[in-house]
Amino acid sequence: MTSAEHDRLMRANQANWDARTPVHLASRFYGLDQDPDPERWFAPWEWDDLGTLTGRDVVHLQCHLGTETIAFARRGARAVGLDFSEASVAAATGIAAKAGADVTYVRANVYDAEAALDGRQFDIVYTGKGALCYLPDLDRWAEVVGRLLRPGGRLYVVEFHPLLNSLGPKPAPGEGPELLLRHDYLGGDGPEHRDATHTYTDGPAVEGATDSYEWMHGIGEVVNALSGAGLTVRRLRESDELPWPRWPQIVRTESGWWRLTAPRIPLLYGLLATR
Repeated sequence: MTSAEHDRLMRANQANWDARTPVHLASRFYGLDQDPDPERWFAPWEWDDLGTLTGRDVVHLQCHLGTETIAFARRGARAVGLDFSEASVAAATGIAAKAGADVTYVRANVYDAEAALDGRQFDIVYTGKGALCYLPDLDRWAEVVGRLLRPGGRLYVVEFHPLLNSLGPKPAPGEGPELLLRHDYLGGDGPEHRDATHTYTDGPAVEGATDSYEWMHGIGEVVNALSGAGLTVRRLRESDELPWPRWPQIVRTESGWWRLTAPRIPLLYGLLATR
């Protein structure tokens, strides 16, 4: 697939996320009718890996509504959120202002982040929880991340595990409730096209741009992209918990997150790399 074709599909995704934003703002999933609780989206081990954020420059790539970005600012970071959706950036700016959080949001495609941020470098680049699947080229992404980081800076990716993405969330007609592999774990066969009027949240149907495209990326592909860009992987965690109940048979844990009782499989991973 050519770079021009990638650009076309990413523009379709941008339009889709613009259309999703009002649905997500109104959803119970995000709960933005009340004071936002950005900490709910983080596993405790994320803070262990990130360390002290006071006085650190942090950029959150593909931040959507910026709820997690607020958590960085509340922990003392100079926080910047970047997203390609104009509607998302406008919403995130309003959410942060309402929460009294000092966060700057910038609208740009992640591949254009270096220019959009005026060449600024950061101590920490954070991304994940449904971000990498919207990127067609991880090698190019890793190179951008490397240029955004100061020497010694850290990338932290917290993403839905490729195994989770391979398990279809809804049974097909005539199927039972068993979890089945319905999608590729590994990438390489092009994007998965979706035409959906509803998103992963509750709320009304999406109006307008319903087409989106997702690329599968195995963990090996992520690691190799970062290694090729000169970053060093320091830690890889695999977790069996999610911040929301993806399937009917998932149960709530003491942490407030959710896991399958059986089989125990990785649903989320955290990858720490340094420049």
